Amino acid sequence: MESLLKADVKLKPFQFTIERGKIKEFAMAIGDKNPIYYDADTARKEGYRDIPIPPTFPTAIEMWGGMDFETLIELFGLNPLKVLHGGQEYCYMGEICAGDTVTAAPKVISSFEKRNLRFITIGIQYINSDGKDVLYSESTIIERGGSKNE
Repeated sequence: MESLLKADVKLKPFQFTIERGKIKEFAMAIGDKNPIYYDADTARKEGYRDIPIPPTFPTAIEMWGGMDFETLIELFGLNPLKVLHGGQEYCYMGEICAGDTVTAAPKVISSFEKRNLRFITIGIQYINSDGKDVLYSESTIIERGGSKNE
């Protein structure tokens, strides 16, 4: 399918250092009471290097790292009142724990329109400070009434 983006949209890579406090705040916000997200000794007893990130924590990394809602709206020229979160997937290839610094390389995977809905999918590859792939995430943004004929 042909891309709806008029020019290649370049998304900036970013780095993010994982902090224990942010993991704890995130776990509290989603109501996850698993002690491995609150106590490093408990996490180590369970076989982790330090406090691990919860499975959906990369969404917080993206928002704090520069891929927040307002930035994406401006970058893609979307109407924020017509935007929906269309989906999110995570594929872990390694452990991510407190103290790790990850580098994220985002790129536009696809952009197309179907039945007056505009779909934009962004993929982000994360590598750790050793240069190893640890995570791939993919999210889809949907804009209702995306047709230019409205």
